[in-house]
Amino acid sequence: MATKYDIDFKKMIVSLYQNGEKVKDLTSEYGISDKNIYAWIKRYSKDKQTGISQDEYLKLKKIIKKLKRKMKS
Repeated sequence: MATKYDIDFKKMIVSLYQNGEKVKDLTSEYGISDKNIYAWIKRYSKDKQTGISQDEYLKLKKIIKKLKRKMKS
């Protein structure tokens, strides 16, 4: 059975990585697969050009979709 990790935990792991921790050290210390860590890094790291993370982008996209539906009503 797959383990569920909450968003705060995922962001903490990403922060540790961004502050110099190696992925292999994080996998052994926290028992998380490197695949998960790389996915979290991609999702929660801020893009240098836009200044937002993939997670923030997806949330904004969802809000825009809801607003467009409301406008059509």
